[in-house]
Amino acid sequence: MEITPAALALNNIFASYDMAILKFLHGINNGFLTILFKLITFIGEKGIVFFLAAIILMCFSKTRKLGVCLFGAVACGALISNIILKDMVARPRPFEASETFRQWWIDVGAPEEDGFSFPSGHVTAAAAGMTSIWIMKGKKWALPTIIWVPLMMVARNYLMAHYPSDVLAAAIIGVISAFIAYLITRLIFDFLEDHCDLKACDFILYWDLPDFAGIPSRLSLISDDEDDEEEGFGREFKARAAAGRRRGNKGTPSIFDDLEEKPKTRKKVKTTQNIKSSESRYEGKRVAKNTSSKTAAKSKNRAGAGYVGKHAK
Repeated sequence: MEITPAALALNNIFASYDMAILKFLHGINNGFLTILFKLITFIGEKGIVFFLAAIILMCFSKTRKLGVCLFGAVACGALISNIILKDMVARPRPFEASETFRQWWIDVGAPEEDGFSFPSGHVTAAAAGMTSIWIMKGKKWALPTIIWVPLMMVARNYLMAHYPSDVLAAAIIGVISAFIAYLITRLIFDFLEDHCDLKACDFILYWDLPDFAGIPSRLSLISDDEDDEEEGFGREFKARAAAGRRRGNKGTPSIFDDLEEKPKTRKKVKTTQNIKSSESRYEGKRVAKNTSSKTAAKSKNRAGAGYVGKHAK
């Protein structure tokens, strides 16, 4: 197989690094690890799990932004790794380039692989998908990301499907893809929120799978007026559009703020009730204090009058 200059350069630069890690992984070869890493590889195949999760998330308005970001991150990673770089670099897989690596590949069951080695598509998808979830959902997803991505990297090296330099580059590409997808997702949803008075934008933002199935959604309870005179989205559409304009005026970057409006309203009402209750208690104490003061004054006046009358006699 003719090797490209880019692949030759990678082989020369990372020769010691790649050999050290692959040799170590071959040294810990056992049946349990072989089954485990084959299972991890199967789960990460073509990023299908992430694509399916993204499609499901996009079916619900509450998780649509996360679904779009996840789908975009994995798609962007696949574009960079599988479509552009693999054929451009054309680096042969380890078991195709060395008899030593081929023997180690046979020792782990000689799992079938196609295409070129650099970079790893499995690791790109894992890093892109998990990083995008981490960005969208916060630091609670840091640990799953830190666990899953390195596991995928080790799995691909253990099965002799990739060089360690392949998976390292793939992880970097995946992280970059996640940030690109996040920025694009923000731009998309900012545009939709700014134009949510348009039916198409409103539909993209708020459509839910239960709506399609005929199940009443939360937004259908906005108004108790069943005799709506308008057609189409009616009061529901107006309420959403008004909420979107309010968000636009505030410069709110998230589509989920409308879901927090009700709790905030309840909190304000509760605070107002607390203030009224406090004022009532204070008023009661003040009246009681005034009453006590008046009673004490009357008692003092009576006592004074009795004392004067006694000495007058």
